[in-house]
Amino acid sequence: MRSFRRREFLKRSMVGGMALGLPSLLAGGQRLAQGAGPNGDLRIAVIGLGGLNVVGSVGGRGRQLIAALRKVPGTRVVALCDVDRAILDHEVRQCKDRGESVAAYDDLRRALDDKGVDAVAIATPNHWHALATIWACQAGKDVYVEKPFSYDLWEGRQMVAAARRFGRMVQVGTQRRSSPALRQAFEFLRSGQLGAVRCARAIVYRPRQPLPKVPDSVEPPSSVDYDLWCGPAPRAPLRRKQLHYDWHWFWPTGNGEIGNNGVHTIDVCCWALGDPGLPPRAISLGGRFGFGDDGGDTPNTHIAMFDYAPAPLICEVRNLRAANEPAAVRTFRGQDRGVVIDCEGGYYAGDTRGGAVFDRQGRKIKDLPEGRVPALSDDVHLANFAAAVRSRRAADLHAGAAVGHASAACAHLANLSYRLGKPAPPEAIRETIRANTELSDAFERCREHLRANGIDLGSTPAVLGPWLTFDVQRERFVGEFAEQANGLARRQYRKPFVVPELA
Repeated sequence: MRSFRRREFLKRSMVGGMALGLPSLLAGGQRLAQGAGPNGDLRIAVIGLGGLNVVGSVGGRGRQLIAALRKVPGTRVVALCDVDRAILDHEVRQCKDRGESVAAYDDLRRALDDKGVDAVAIATPNHWHALATIWACQAGKDVYVEKPFSYDLWEGRQMVAAARRFGRMVQVGTQRRSSPALRQAFEFLRSGQLGAVRCARAIVYRPRQPLPKVPDSVEPPSSVDYDLWCGPAPRAPLRRKQLHYDWHWFWPTGNGEIGNNGVHTIDVCCWALGDPGLPPRAISLGGRFGFGDDGGDTPNTHIAMFDYAPAPLICEVRNLRAANEPAAVRTFRGQDRGVVIDCEGGYYAGDTRGGAVFDRQGRKIKDLPEGRVPALSDDVHLANFAAAVRSRRAADLHAGAAVGHASAACAHLANLSYRLGKPAPPEAIRETIRANTELSDAFERCREHLRANGIDLGSTPAVLGPWLTFDVQRERFVGEFAEQANGLARRQYRKPFVVPELA
């Protein structure tokens, strides 16, 4: 029966796609390719290299992974892939200058067909994460995929199913899961010395700049296969000057800041809460304030609450700092990009660099970690992935597929609530959330932050999203707004870039 289901799935997954050449579909449980194994190098292809000279000095995540992988013993980057030939050629030259020989592909399907590749590191834009991961699993490759795990809720579920069906090690790049400092901090919290956890807060206060205005559309760089870049997303006119990185701020390809940096701190909060799974209920509010009509879709100010029991999770995103004063961004209990875990007897505030435990009056009790621990770097998380590839035990992964799916799902629920919301005056927002003290506090502090940037929510209202209820077993929205939310939870695909249904 199992082999019949697999044959039927493979037949369906190839429909409409073989004309462009899907990767060869190898047996899901195969071992590492010939020449690799416990005593051989793990041969990795990096898919998606990131922009060169990106405005704001951001991007290039794939190139960062190349540098990190070079520090992981027993791993070797043997292939590079990017749809932008100029970026691909640049990185191939860099490898050559270091005396490293790599294969170069401008189509990931060719990279997945390479028998000399054992695993892939996927650093494409978000809208490619699911299809690249599933195709890699089908081709018998293990997968390290950058955050967020998925572009939408439905894709995340299919990715988890692919990892299980094909027996692949799939790790998501939420590298804080490999932080020795956070591991020690959460061991302390689980000891019960501060009492039960009451609320987990994910803090992302990162100033950004507005997108430059553009005409109706601009031409993609001539070095880019734009159809392949769009892949599963609609092939639409380019609405920004910078193809690379700024895709984060447009719904067809990105998930906003809550799905970009927010998912890191959300994931840490889920870890602190004992990994409660997908959120059963969520609400969000926010807006794109102070940037003018720059054309971006996603909010630059965003508050979301995930109604886990017995302790909720709240994420606060702030990208705005128009005023030249520290108060225009502020911190929350000393954190601008970290977590605050409130407990009955006090709280922990910190991040990968470490933190401290405080009593309920804010007096420091102790620093955590105690003593010196290794600093977190990308190669630590990648080394954990490489170790799991060799052991073939998914339980060895610090951030496996199910963990990545749950953390990304939080961001997706927050975005769906926001997208289904409407502008509301501050009084209406207060009334809607007044039953929740923590959420009300986050809103009032955010309102003060906006005032410091010259924004009055009375005249420039925030968007208030509805409460969305999620059946975590069926992974479907139920109740009010279910039809609209379910409609947004799964995208329409362009053939042959269709994510197969596995779950």
